[in-house]
Amino acid sequence: MNRNQRFDRRAGILMPVSSLPSPYGIGTFGREAMKFVDFIAECGHSYWQVLPLGQTSYGDSPYQSFSAFAGNPYFIDLDILVDEGLLTKEYIESFDWGDDEQYVDYGKMFNSRYKVLKTAYKKFRKVAIGTAFESFKQNSGEWLEEYALYMACKEYFGYKAWSEWDDDIRFRKEDAVKKYRKILSDEVDFWMFCQYEFFKQWNKLKEYANSKQVEIIGDIPIYVALDSADVWAHPEVFQLDKNLTPKEVAGVPPDAFTDLGQKWGNPLYDWETLEADDFGWWRKRMSAQAKMYDVIRIDHFLGIIRYYAIPAQNPDAKQGEYREGPGRKLTDAINESIGDKKIIAEDLGVDMPEVLGLLEDNGYPGMKVLEFAFDGNRQNPHLPHNYTNNLVVYGGTHDNETLYGYYTEHSPAELKYAYAYLNTASPRKMVEESLRMAYASVADTVIFQLQDVLCLDNSSRINTPSTLGDNWKWRMEKGSLDEKHAMRMKHLASVYGRINAQNESEI
Repeated sequence: MNRNQRFDRRAGILMPVSSLPSPYGIGTFGREAMKFVDFIAECGHSYWQVLPLGQTSYGDSPYQSFSAFAGNPYFIDLDILVDEGLLTKEYIESFDWGDDEQYVDYGKMFNSRYKVLKTAYKKFRKVAIGTAFESFKQNSGEWLEEYALYMACKEYFGYKAWSEWDDDIRFRKEDAVKKYRKILSDEVDFWMFCQYEFFKQWNKLKEYANSKQVEIIGDIPIYVALDSADVWAHPEVFQLDKNLTPKEVAGVPPDAFTDLGQKWGNPLYDWETLEADDFGWWRKRMSAQAKMYDVIRIDHFLGIIRYYAIPAQNPDAKQGEYREGPGRKLTDAINESIGDKKIIAEDLGVDMPEVLGLLEDNGYPGMKVLEFAFDGNRQNPHLPHNYTNNLVVYGGTHDNETLYGYYTEHSPAELKYAYAYLNTASPRKMVEESLRMAYASVADTVIFQLQDVLCLDNSSRINTPSTLGDNWKWRMEKGSLDEKHAMRMKHLASVYGRINAQNESEI
């Protein structure tokens, strides 16, 4: 299925929802999110790219979620629940959300947020009038019931992974499913309530963004977490043995960044079974994402063409092998499932002609990253003078250093070509020149992390791959953005023909 999905010449900003300011420990869909939309619109920009919005588990990564369909209850704005009469301000403020405005404390989130949401749920059950909640449950499809029962059981079993539950419910035996639905009915309803509030608030935020001519770019990981409702409820979709244990797991082989490779641990898809079902699970997943976002970025798009399989018992990713993925068969199913929504393919890491061919066949733009450009090779495809139109260019992604951090923490020898290319050795000027060159390039779409707009160092980095403990925590301090930032970004968008539709008359 060929698509005509060319992007207009536009620009955007990458900013995780979790990184928005908030008095309650983590960013939400509330007032600060609306203000951030206003900022993007004032910049004359067209896109807000977010990280995956799924519910995080151990390690706090949004790329390892309890569900490929459900949203993160942490993003439900508590002040909106106050406005709805479900909470009081005094009650919320009685909790310790932490004094650190720059980093999320996920321990405090876990210990407090669900208590607050359960209080809101109890009030909701007493005062809720109308059929909106029931309609939401009926219209959400099977994923909502599967997710809610999974979370209720997870809580019942002390938040252990489903692989450690009693065998009857681990294997989803019919009598066990009926038993736990009955004894945990109120808990199941609570987790459904969380999704009801999540999507109600998210849809309102997205509608507001769209009214400002700002589109939302969502980000979905190609794989799902082993400890997820998806694997528990649909083991047939994945390569599991008779004990529901992965035979092999996902990752990437050793490269210039790591000698051990990356063993992600995600179960691999059983592509033969999926194809026999016309990729039914993937169709449902992509249809759900198309309702949430205007543009969908598929992380590790390479896995659709060729995926790396690592024996599950191996300690690292050194011993593994590539296997052929579904390729065009899956992208056809994706295209049929998302209507007129657009796709961005994260095609970084491996240079494969078949990937380029699949992108061209579908009209998907691939990605280039400025931080990968300055190795001295004048033909490096990440250098702005080598760009083509149908690309999305980033200064860095959530897995990279901030630009200022990159230009300050690498040696002069490593940065020699960057100094020459950007015509400066001042780190701050190098950041400014990086933005200018990307905006001036022929690439249709340019997106920079907010940290690069603010010229922040690596203490504001989102994620360092293959590490645990300090990732996914950064938050923007309230008041960091001002009119000078908006005017500077609007100037770039205007001068280089990337101004959004709302501001085109000003060019």
